Amino acid sequence: MNQERVYKVLLGPHISEKATIVAEDSQQVVFRVSSDATKPEIKTAVEQLFNVKVAAVNVLNAKGKTKRTQRGLGKRNDVRKAYVRLAEGSEIDFLAAGE
Repeated sequence: MNQERVYKVLLGPHISEKATIVAEDSQQVVFRVSSDATKPEIKTAVEQLFNVKVAAVNVLNAKGKTKRTQRGLGKRNDVRKAYVRLAEGSEIDFLAAGE
């Protein structure tokens, strides 16, 4: 996979209460990914960008909620998330990456 595709597959980390709980209990990290990303592409992208070994990738398509607005009904965007299980001894620290 070329370097340009790597940056288009991973859109960023998904930070939520559930993602934090999953990260503490197991070796998993949650990413937002593009809608056309496949499991092998996600695995390759994470391994290349963060220099870690990936054990498994699970993908989730979350449908956007329909919300009532002043002008009628609106819909939030759909989100595709990847739960990436890291191999033993591998770790991604997003806080240290910014320094």
